[in-house]
Amino acid sequence: MVAQQAVDAKSNEIPALPDLITALGERVKGAVITADALHTQTATAAAILAAGADYVFTVKANQPGLVKKLKSLPWSKVPAGHVEDEKSHGRRVRRTLKVVQAPADLGFAGAVQVAQLRRVATRKGRKTTEVVYLITSAGLPDAPPARLAAWVRGHWGVENRLHWVRDVTFDEDRHQARTGSAPQVMATLRSVAIGIHRMRGEVNIAAAVRRAAWDPLGTCDLVLTL
Repeated sequence: MVAQQAVDAKSNEIPALPDLITALGERVKGAVITADALHTQTATAAAILAAGADYVFTVKANQPGLVKKLKSLPWSKVPAGHVEDEKSHGRRVRRTLKVVQAPADLGFAGAVQVAQLRRVATRKGRKTTEVVYLITSAGLPDAPPARLAAWVRGHWGVENRLHWVRDVTFDEDRHQARTGSAPQVMATLRSVAIGIHRMRGEVNIAAAVRRAAWDPLGTCDLVLTL
């Protein structure tokens, strides 16, 4: 399912997501919705729950009180619920997920489970560690640690393969089309372009865009067969 919601010129993305969820209605019932840390908001959680869906949010500094509560939990006493190792591009990454029942005083709409995700990356003998916290309305048995980890990785996959490309390769935020329906049209065209390159088996979208600029008919061959 693909959908988009225009952000009001005098607003931001935060109120746009609940509006999008409400507009989708029954189509999101039973779904699990992931979102950037920006959208870790009680109003967004309430809209998702009202639509009959569940959420998985990352908690970061924009919710300092929530971060503080999650950090204070006795994670050192919690056994790892899921561990996975990945090797790619000369880097090894170990992800360790610990999950506990959400505290009763957490104060976040619909929260059932909270998690600590620790990522330890090793490249050329140098280690870096990142710890993030998660909050979800999905409970057991539907959301065991392994499935929660898969949802989070799926979200990061979308971030890396779509949003990062739009932000960096296409430099979307600095585009000058900002009136009427032009921003929505351009956003749709960027997503279509990325999709076409992915269908062609491209991994490096920046390089694919440069090749398409030199040989547009080569890209059009796929478009004409769709």
